[in-house]
Amino acid sequence: MTMNRRPLGRGRVLAIVFAIVMLAACLLPWYTFPGADLPGRPLNGFSGSGFLVFLAALAVLAVVSLPYAAGDRPVGADRWLIYLLLAIAAWVGVVVWPLDLLGDLAGGLLPDRAPGFWLAVVGTAGLTRAAYEMAHEPGRR
Repeated sequence: MTMNRRPLGRGRVLAIVFAIVMLAACLLPWYTFPGADLPGRPLNGFSGSGFLVFLAALAVLAVVSLPYAAGDRPVGADRWLIYLLLAIAAWVGVVVWPLDLLGDLAGGLLPDRAPGFWLAVVGTAGLTRAAYEMAHEPGRR
C-alpha cells in the first residue's frame, strides 16, 4: 500500500506557524487598564471579539491536518479561499476588539501593555500572507 501525500508547501507551513502565533497571542494580555495607584487589570483575547482570533487559529490547524486524516481522498476544505476566509474572521476579531473599549483606550493598547494584541495583529497578517502564498502556488488547489 502506497500513500501519495502532497507536500505541505510554503503557504501551509506559514499558516501553521502563524496559527500557533495567534494561539499564543490569545493567552497574553491584549489590554491593560492603566491604574494610577492600583495594578492594571489585563484583558486577554478571550474577552470580546478576540475570541474570533482563537477560533480562526484552531480552524487553520484543523484544515491543514484534515487531508492527512482523510486518507487518500482529496478534501475540498483545504483550499486557499478557506484560509483567506479564516484570516478575514481573525481580522474582524482584531479590529472590532478595540472598538469595545473605545472610551478607555488611553495608553492601554501600547505594545508594552498589550503584547498579545500586537502579536495577534502580526499572526493575522501572517495568515493573510499564507493565504496569498497558497493562491499563487503552482498546481494550487
